[in-house]
Amino acid sequence: MAVIGITGGISTGKSTFCACLREIVPNAKFFDADQEAHRLVDLDREVRKEIRREFGSAIFSVGQQLNRKKLRHIVFTNAAKRRALEQILHPRIRHQWNTEAETRRNSPDFFFPDIPLLYETGGEKLCDRVVVVACSYRNQLRWLMERTSLEHSVAEQMINSQMRLDEKISRADHMVWNNGARAVLAEQARMLVALWQKQSWTRS
Repeated sequence: MAVIGITGGISTGKSTFCACLREIVPNAKFFDADQEAHRLVDLDREVRKEIRREFGSAIFSVGQQLNRKKLRHIVFTNAAKRRALEQILHPRIRHQWNTEAETRRNSPDFFFPDIPLLYETGGEKLCDRVVVVACSYRNQLRWLMERTSLEHSVAEQMINSQMRLDEKISRADHMVWNNGARAVLAEQARMLVALWQKQSWTRS
């Protein structure tokens, strides 16, 4: 089994690329770091306790639901708070997807962890190959604002708080360009799958 890390910038199209891969290799296994983060803050008592201690009780509603919009605004306008949240979530997320990769090590199927901060957390060391999903800055900003309803300045702060996209591209094994139709992205996915299926996966 090959572990193919999927990464990129926020709102560059990682989820869409993974959806294309699901259609091409339906037996492949996937891990979504964003979904795992949501699960942790919703269901893990220790995580919720640490978030409350770091950000205060006001970050939760009367019904004890996390105010994601308020939290997002805090962490993307305060670098120290962003690092604090990352220290709460990232070790747990990395442990989870690494455990899943190990349990499927003898499987003949691909394993695709979708990890937005793969390079920032050193997760590339656990992958056989890394794919960066990239697009133009203009499209990235527009898609982020459409998806989150954020103001232009806050959306820019979110993008700029991450590792530069060109640096991720320079470190990756593959880059797919998501600046057009979904069909174009799907064709790139098919080409990569065909390449990977021909390769021998011997881990040192």
